[in-house]
Amino acid sequence: MSQTEGIVESLLFASDRPLTVREFKTLMEDVGTKDIEEAIESLKRQYEQERRSFQIVQVAGGYQICTRPQYARWIRGLFRSRARSRLSKPALETLAIIAYKQPILRAEIESLRGVCVDSVLQTLLERDLIAVKGRKATVGRPLLYGTTDGFLRYFGLNKITDLPAERELRSLIDVSKSSESLVTEYEDTAEQIFSPSRRNIQTSGGSIHPGGAGSS
Repeated sequence: MSQTEGIVESLLFASDRPLTVREFKTLMEDVGTKDIEEAIESLKRQYEQERRSFQIVQVAGGYQICTRPQYARWIRGLFRSRARSRLSKPALETLAIIAYKQPILRAEIESLRGVCVDSVLQTLLERDLIAVKGRKATVGRPLLYGTTDGFLRYFGLNKITDLPAERELRSLIDVSKSSESLVTEYEDTAEQIFSPSRRNIQTSGGSIHPGGAGSS
């Protein structure tokens, strides 16, 4: 492994969030963008060839080391007591509408769902899954909502276009069913890949945990 690859790997391992090439460049002042990208690709190939239990994935425009989905059942068992709280069905239905129809007005969301969404929108805003993206040039200049990088990280997506096309879902006319499709395909996958143990790597010296060095 080259020095550049070692530095990139150590930064990925220590980070608790995706790192962009720009962030690598800031931390590695003497290393060029091309060298950083080549190091990432080299590490990807090494992990694949060696059939490691982890991989480098692109999430929200950055890179992150994560465990592979086939090991999810054991990882979930290890971290069962730390399981994150899931979004409610109303929140997921609202989030699905925003993801596919953004930028979208609150009134348009309520028209599709048939209920008031004030409290749901507040929850999604607090969890950094959506944000105000501007105002519509109409009477009252109402707020427009769209998804955030937090949404991409939550569902393990690199960019919003990675969502399945509307035609791939059973129907967006039936909002509830469409939302359930989104949950099944993405929230469960995100839980498997981005569990708290996504960078728990067993070594000959013990376990190295994310966020800092140290062996047990």
